[in-house]
Amino acid sequence: MGGVTSSMAAKLAFFPPTPPSYKLITDDATGLLLLHPFPHRENVDVLKLPTRRGTEIVAVYVRYPMAASTLLYSHGNAADVGQMYELFIELSIHLRVNLLGYDYSGYGQSTGKPSEHNTYADIEAAYKCLEEGYGAKQEDIILYGQSVGSGPTVDLAARLPRLRAVVLHSPILSGLRVMYPVKRTYWFDIYKNIDKIPLVKCPVLVIHGTADDVVDCSHGKQLYELSQEKYEPLWIKGGNHCDLELYPDYIKHLKKFVYTVEKPPSQRNMSRRSIDRPEHSRRSTDCIEGPRKSTDRREKPRRSTDRPEKLKTFEYKFHHNDDKLSKLKVSFDQMERSRRSVEYHEKSRMSIDIQLEKARKSVDWLDRVRAT
Repeated sequence: MGGVTSSMAAKLAFFPPTPPSYKLITDDATGLLLLHPFPHRENVDVLKLPTRRGTEIVAVYVRYPMAASTLLYSHGNAADVGQMYELFIELSIHLRVNLLGYDYSGYGQSTGKPSEHNTYADIEAAYKCLEEGYGAKQEDIILYGQSVGSGPTVDLAARLPRLRAVVLHSPILSGLRVMYPVKRTYWFDIYKNIDKIPLVKCPVLVIHGTADDVVDCSHGKQLYELSQEKYEPLWIKGGNHCDLELYPDYIKHLKKFVYTVEKPPSQRNMSRRSIDRPEHSRRSTDCIEGPRKSTDRREKPRRSTDRPEKLKTFEYKFHHNDDKLSKLKVSFDQMERSRRSVEYHEKSRMSIDIQLEKARKSVDWLDRVRAT
C-alpha cells in the first residue's frame, strides 16, 4: 500500500520540465562533460552521480576561491539545473561559497523517475560527492532547500548533527498541508518537514514571502518556531512564491546569515532578535501581520490575480504560476502546454547590483532581473 501511495503522490507532486532545458555533451578535446547550451567555465564541473536507488543524477559544482562554506542546493519543482545554472553562479559569487546544485531523478538529464524516496537518495548522492569528491566537511556545508526541495533538505539535515546551517526558502510543512490545513500527520503524506525540523541541530534560516499564494507563509512561520537553533527569519513583505530573489533583502539577509554561521559557535548571535534591531517579542502571526520591513525592496510588487483554490489538485497548487509575472517571455498558455516546465524558477532571479549581459537565451530568466 505504501508503494502505491508513493507512486500516486509522485504523479501529483513532481513535474520535471518537458523537454529538459539543457543537454549533456562531451567535449572532444578535453573529455569534459558540458552543459549545453551554456559556455564552459573553468570553475564549474558538470557531473553524473550514481544514487543508492540505481539512478544517475546530473549535478553542477561551482568553485569560489578560498570559500569557507559549500552550499548544497535542492531546487524547487518544475525546474532543472539548466534553468538554475545562472542563479547558481550568482549565488556562489555573492555569498562567496562553493555550490553544488543537482537534478532529482527524472529531472533534466537525470535517469529514473521522480519520487519522494528517490529525492532522498539524490541528495545523499550529492552530499557524498561533496565529501568524497571535493573534500568538504559536514561542518562546512550549508543545505539550501527551496519549496519542494525543502523535503530532501530537512530529511538529510535531521540526520547530520554537525552541519554548518540550513536555509529553507518558501518551505512546506508537508505535501498534504499545502492543500489542507490538517492538524495531524497522516501515513500517506509526503515530505513531513513538520515532524523532522525539530531534529535539525544546526542554525536554520527561513525565508518566505508574505503574499505567497502557493505555499502559505504560515508554513515557514511554523517551521521557524519548531527549529532548535533559530536565526532571524526573513518575511519578505509582498513576496510571492516565485519572486523572492528579486528583492534586495533576499541577498543581503543571506550574506549576513552565511557570515554569521561561518564564525565560531561561541561568537554567533543566533537569538530570535534581529541582528540589526532591538529585540522584540514575536507574535504567532508575525509572518502575515508584522512582516519584516524592507526599505529597499522593489516598488509596489504587483498583486497576484490567480490565487489557487484550496480544493484544486496537488499538481495545480504546487505549480500554479500566476500572471503577475507576465514579464517572462513564454506565455501562460505555453507553460500550460509544457506542463509548466518553466514554472517559478524561470522567474526567480536576483535583483543584485551587478549588470548582466542583455543577450541571453530564451531559457535564461536573468532577463527578468534586469527588467525589475
